[in-house]
Amino acid sequence: RNLQFYTDTLGMRLVKRSVNQDDVSAYHLFYADGLASPGSDLTFFDWPHVPQEGRGRQSITRTGLRVDSRASLAWWADRLDAHGVVTAGIGERDGRAVLDFEDFESQRLTLVAEAPQAETHVWERSPVPAEHQIRGLGPVTMTVARLEPTERVLTQVMGLRKERVYPDPDNDQYSVHVFAMGEGGAAAELHVSERPDLPFVQPGAGGVHHVAFRVSTVAEHQEWERHLNSLRVGNSGIIDRYYFRSIYFREPNGVLFELATDGPGFDVDEPMETLGERLALPPFLEPQRAAIEAQLKPLN
Repeated sequence: RNLQFYTDTLGMRLVKRSVNQDDVSAYHLFYADGLASPGSDLTFFDWPHVPQEGRGRQSITRTGLRVDSRASLAWWADRLDAHGVVTAGIGERDGRAVLDFEDFESQRLTLVAEAPQAETHVWERSPVPAEHQIRGLGPVTMTVARLEPTERVLTQVMGLRKERVYPDPDNDQYSVHVFAMGEGGAAAELHVSERPDLPFVQPGAGGVHHVAFRVSTVAEHQEWERHLNSLRVGNSGIIDRYYFRSIYFREPNGVLFELATDGPGFDVDEPMETLGERLALPPFLEPQRAAIEAQLKPLN
């Protein structure tokens, strides 16, 4: 159902069909734009027996997906309705037109209209017309009990800028604080909702495991490791995921962050034209291919 929803309904491209490197019994599926561009990928682990997430704070609570215009939002409202997906209707949030909805596991998603700031890469085999395709990730929202320690890490450790505040759409007694990176815009924002009234999240299906931040090069990534260590920020150290390198750490409210390199990229082991069509394994798992494939259920 995950594959069907994100490729057939949302029209994204399955760019990597792999396994969770820490639990090879589970698929790790990556969806992105037509060229698997960094910053466009949304990924999922297949853990069919986990309970449903109990929503709450100390978690990532909404994922934004960018489209080009309000006209695209109107097209998407009709498409989602035709596919039986309930939406909140087109609204306004933080000065942008948005369309809120949930996937079949109740993961909260938002289509955000913003004119493209860079070159876009359509997927020719998508069921969604080129002009309405999802361009990549938009603002990611996390919900915490106390803003101050998270803000300190975002601004003083990670170098984000606090730009503005808007009312929490779920309870306007509280606020969402917008932090921007790089040149800003919908593709480069983290929104932090301060909600001490909410219970702690109970992780499960429909929840988000972590949010990843892009690092351009291996050299910059190594510098980030040194930077975190110099500030005594506990972290995983550099982990080679083959398609990219990662550093994981938790911000003070417990949300898991990943710093991931842009490369080598998903086409390091299969042609761009056939990404996601077969099970791809990093070299250290290749000797186990037969055993891994035997325990995975077919996807299509």
